[in-house]
Amino acid sequence: MSTVTNLNSTTVRKMMSLTALRAMFTLGSYVSPDATAERAARLFATPFASSRKRARNVGRDADMITESIEVDGQTLSTYRWGDPSHQPYALLLHGWSSFGLRFLSWVAALRAAGYAVVTFDQPGHGKSGGHLATLPEFAAAARAVGARYGTAALAVGHSFGGAALAMALDDSWQAKRIVLIAPSADMIAAVDRFFRFVKLRDRVRDAFYAWHLRRTGVDPRTLQVERHLRRLGQPCLVIHDLDDREVPWGEGERYAHSWPDARMLTTEGLGHNRIVDNPDVIAAALAFARGETIGDRVLGSPGLI
Repeated sequence: MSTVTNLNSTTVRKMMSLTALRAMFTLGSYVSPDATAERAARLFATPFASSRKRARNVGRDADMITESIEVDGQTLSTYRWGDPSHQPYALLLHGWSSFGLRFLSWVAALRAAGYAVVTFDQPGHGKSGGHLATLPEFAAAARAVGARYGTAALAVGHSFGGAALAMALDDSWQAKRIVLIAPSADMIAAVDRFFRFVKLRDRVRDAFYAWHLRRTGVDPRTLQVERHLRRLGQPCLVIHDLDDREVPWGEGERYAHSWPDARMLTTEGLGHNRIVDNPDVIAAALAFARGETIGDRVLGSPGLI
């Protein structure tokens, strides 16, 4: 009974906090729109504290080498298996409010296939420094970590990390084959969902975007994936679940539609997070990395640009 009581009390407190937050944003949108927009933008860019807690609770792997890298004045924690200077390596990118060792379920299979493996905690996540993160900062961190080890034979990104991976590929760093798992595709859609959830009014939207522009030098309205994908030539496999409630399946389809050499593998019943650890998903990604034909070509869908 005490466990149920504590659980109910926690739920009530969270509901009360959310109600208070929504009331503050609703009122602030009219009374103090600029300050409210900045407060909301910082909240939008603040990872959940659970990222750090879960990273601390992961057991130590005897074969894992922990290192660090400085990116834009922040220390990022990196995790490595094998030697990327002598082996083809796979770079693994976690999603929002997650952490690098989220991909531990991939390590044994990748090592058995002959890859060195590198993953890391994004800014404000896991054991890395910082408190805030945005998509351009996710991409910059991925590019910097990747450039440290050279061209990756394989790069895998989940959710927000998938979007960052697509944006990270440029003349300074490349990966030969790409796997995107439940990748988010549209910052505008993500902002829309956030505005609805916290009851922000559209009147603060421009100021909200302006905060991100000041922080990163990039207007979030330019971050829709179609603007970036057509220049990418390497093979890509998009894996997305029809039952994903966090990032709609259609966002993954947009990658497969716009990426010149992409295929899409659709799953069912795995949702947004369990898909990462699913053995069949890992096996499909490794088969794709070997050059096998996995998934289907997406030639077009109504409403896609």
